[in-house]
Amino acid sequence: MASPQRCTLDVFLLLTRHDHVLLALRQGTGFADGMWNLPSGKAESAESAVAAVIREAREELGIRLSEHEVSFAATAHCRNTDTDIRVGLFFQAAAKNSPLDAPYNAEPHKCAKIAWYPMTMLPSTTMPYSALGVSLYQHKANFGTIGW
Repeated sequence: MASPQRCTLDVFLLLTRHDHVLLALRQGTGFADGMWNLPSGKAESAESAVAAVIREAREELGIRLSEHEVSFAATAHCRNTDTDIRVGLFFQAAAKNSPLDAPYNAEPHKCAKIAWYPMTMLPSTTMPYSALGVSLYQHKANFGTIGW
């Protein structure tokens, strides 16, 4: 009998402005440097998925979101390797119009820059996991897989 899967819980933020989504260009991390990614991270052991995505938004973009500003968008079951299996929860929030709430690159040691892209024209160097989440959101699909 095969052993049960153990999955890392990833959270992703689809910060949207009309038909655009905010992406971050990874650098200096040793993983996927030079690729565009949604603001994201792993849920810590003592936090809910919503709390994790709110924390990641503050850490990576310097923005403060409340639970009522974040909505569930999609789930992806990702297999990177036989031992690296992940479940990604994608949450959407609308960018605020106030200059005080404008996102900025709050982690320049991990991110070269942030930029808005049309959801239908993501850079060719967008991480497939993030691109899947954007596609699921666009098509109002709530589940997808990658790497299986």
